[in-house]
Amino acid sequence: MAMTAASVFGSGGCLELLTSSKAMRGKLWTRLAPFISKRHASTSQTSLSSSSSSCSVINPWLFVGLGNPGEKYQCTRHNVGFDMIDMFAQSQGISLTRHPFKALFGEGMVEGVPVLLAKPQTYMNLSGESVGPLAAYYKLPLNRVLVAFDDMDLPCGVLRLQPKGGYGRHNGSVDFIIMCFNELIRVKSLIYHFRKNREFGRLRIGIGRPPGQMDPKAFVLQKFNKTGRERIDSAIEEGVEILKLVVTKGLTEAARSSNVDQKYKHLTTHDMQLPNSASKIAV
Repeated sequence: MAMTAASVFGSGGCLELLTSSKAMRGKLWTRLAPFISKRHASTSQTSLSSSSSSCSVINPWLFVGLGNPGEKYQCTRHNVGFDMIDMFAQSQGISLTRHPFKALFGEGMVEGVPVLLAKPQTYMNLSGESVGPLAAYYKLPLNRVLVAFDDMDLPCGVLRLQPKGGYGRHNGSVDFIIMCFNELIRVKSLIYHFRKNREFGRLRIGIGRPPGQMDPKAFVLQKFNKTGRERIDSAIEEGVEILKLVVTKGLTEAARSSNVDQKYKHLTTHDMQLPNSASKIAV
């Protein structure tokens, strides 16, 4: 059975994924087969099990950048999650193409570890329609998923890596992702249950707060000025290194080392204002 967007997202939405055929499971095995390494147990005359081989699967990482599709949203504050994935993909030579799960998607190897990249094309607050089925299809535990998104609670250009918990100002989109994970878990155990399903990583990308009484919704849909863009571009380069550290060291260790540098960076950029450099508001 050919897997198309219609067959995956039919009238039952993301839950139709749960009725996948043997062909889909075969396709999943084909994708993950290169990532399987064999470990041979030591032989023993008294134990049959010790003479057999055992297999362990290296779980891929899924890095997701949140944003809005379409040319008019490019380079806006709300799309820095997309920018992060684009830069990481470029640095690792990974191509992104359209995927049936409502996303631009790519896969590659980073330091010998499989990495999946996704940019949901559902608009920001419906990102879970893409992320939930993707994680389920690859049978990923939530602690192998990281979501990158903009955050007004952090100064422009400051990053914060969180192994779990915390929404910043993305309650809607992150809650929706959790909901999709939760639906898939309740109906069929395609991904693991981790403490109320909130244990996926977050890479929060600071964009600063809007000036005065400016509507936050209008603020996030604006493009950066020159100074802000320079700071964000620098932060994204740092973010690429952080993501590589996540792959090699894990979320907790990567957060411990990277957040210290970002904390001191916060002290030097806390009152920079994006829309008008002459107007400063502490954040």
